[in-house]
Amino acid sequence: MPQSYLIYQMARDENIFSVTVQKNRGRIGAGLRQAVLHDLAVLQNFLHTDLAELGKAHGIDDFTPTQVDPWQDFACLRDFLLASAQHSPDALADKLIEYYTLHGCGKMAGFAAFRLDEETGLSGVKHVDAIKLEDIVGYEYQKEVLIKNTESFLGNKPANHVLLTGARGTGKSSCVKGLVNRYFHDGLRLVEINKYQLRSLNKVIDALRSCSQKFIIFLDDISFEEAETEYKYLKSVMDGSVERQPDNAVIYATSNRRHLIRETWADREGTPDIHANDTVQEKISLSDRFGITLSFPAPNQEEYLRIVQELAKRHSLALSTDTLKQQALQWELSRPGRSGRAAQQFIRHILGTCPEETGKKLF
Repeated sequence: MPQSYLIYQMARDENIFSVTVQKNRGRIGAGLRQAVLHDLAVLQNFLHTDLAELGKAHGIDDFTPTQVDPWQDFACLRDFLLASAQHSPDALADKLIEYYTLHGCGKMAGFAAFRLDEETGLSGVKHVDAIKLEDIVGYEYQKEVLIKNTESFLGNKPANHVLLTGARGTGKSSCVKGLVNRYFHDGLRLVEINKYQLRSLNKVIDALRSCSQKFIIFLDDISFEEAETEYKYLKSVMDGSVERQPDNAVIYATSNRRHLIRETWADREGTPDIHANDTVQEKISLSDRFGITLSFPAPNQEEYLRIVQELAKRHSLALSTDTLKQQALQWELSRPGRSGRAAQQFIRHILGTCPEETGKKLF
């Protein structure tokens, strides 16, 4: 219906009302509220006008948005506004304020994750990995710590920056993406920053300050060689800048290195530096700025097989337990090491090459 298209445009529109709500996290002045109430009174009449002919003429008589991540939330807003005859303009204004506070407006609306473009700034990611925390087998303690820290962050309580470190393929990045998918409807968003973009980190944070949502700044698989100095920008932002850290952004980073910056024995002995210990302290000080460090060790054989068995169960593999274990161990020998990623790749291999061994449930 045309009304649905109109409400969709309202949900995304950048205007003085929606921008003020987003910047002030739901608070607007009395004068602006009066102007909004006036416009909503006009809108009430328009929404209950027969627009069928207009919709057919412009091809929007049966409009359904093709890219709205918060579809349930948009549908609730749409249904509420379509029933506007039952609600006062004040109730309609409060509903819109709630929506803009949670989802923002303009290019910030409707996306769970963003990337930094050096020319255009933040841009929404249309197809976000739908991984769930429940999809990650094992590492229950690590997930629990992440959940508690993130819930504190969302609840406007003190929260720490988090460093997830450990073996490759153990689910570090998946945990962070799973958090955003779980807490999207609580206003959590993700901003992915590459290492070479750390010079622009201050600009990103300035942009996020004016948003009502909560943001995880995600630094994936990050580490630094001796000649790379981008880490200094990260250190300054995390702790050391004269500028106050925003209360709606935290940094979650993943790395295979515990101390992030490459160290050599020359740093400890035989270095030309007069103050060799200062060199060492400079290199390890970055990881110290993360209040929480979570280790993701590679699984042993028993844990690896448990991951394989759980994934096989989820995808209804009909292989016997003994056959599944035997083939999983053979697969492991061809991989660089045991990991949750290797287990997933093995299950995909079985699903792709032996469809007769599967039930109805597929990827």
